[in-house]
Amino acid sequence: MSISVLGIGDNVVDKYLHSGIMYPGGNALNFAVYAKLADIPSAFMGAFGNDDAAQHVQDVLHQLQIDISHSRHYTGENGYACIRLSHGDRQFVASNKNGVLREHPFSLSDDDLRYISQFTLVHSSINGHLESELEKIKQQTVLLSFDFSGRGTDDYFKKVCPWVDYGFISCSGLSPDEIKIKLNKLYRYGCRHIIATCGHEKVYYFSGADYLEWQPAYIEPVDTLGAGDAFLTGFLLSILQSGMA
Repeated sequence: MSISVLGIGDNVVDKYLHSGIMYPGGNALNFAVYAKLADIPSAFMGAFGNDDAAQHVQDVLHQLQIDISHSRHYTGENGYACIRLSHGDRQFVASNKNGVLREHPFSLSDDDLRYISQFTLVHSSINGHLESELEKIKQQTVLLSFDFSGRGTDDYFKKVCPWVDYGFISCSGLSPDEIKIKLNKLYRYGCRHIIATCGHEKVYYFSGADYLEWQPAYIEPVDTLGAGDAFLTGFLLSILQSGMA
């Protein structure tokens, strides 16, 4: 089966304070890049500023041959986050809260929706400022995945979950019982499949009938930035390629 995926939402540069180097990042952008690196056709829709950070991200995407033709371009700062590493674990020091994307949330046109309908799966996140457009995306008969990170209120979940096929949420610090309660809640609110991660601890899955948990193999981290995005990309691509979605 031929599959293709689209990331819509956040792009940032991660500015590493200890090295003075900035790298492209952001949940939706990472998803598109990781899929492309896995030889899956992918594209990205985001909002770019007109600064050096925005140009750097676009240059990298062009090098990877990832289509950004439906992205927006604005005058202002591209999204950025300042990062410090401590024993391989990333620590967020500061950010501009997604820059121009926060100032100009998406309003999808008919042309955008026709473009979106060509893909097998669309991925976004709580940082994508896309909540008002999720229903339009689901009307294109594509699969929709969404990363809630470790945030979100009940009102937010009630608004987003009805449109989500695969929801990812960070549950670090919660007990197994608390995680089960959260997964059940997101399922009741409409999310078809929910996957909870807990850093290097167990991963949990719930789909109403099936409740699974498994322990990933531990490796010593060099840099954990983007690890969750890599996990969800691998999970989604495996589901799509298996035909189980």
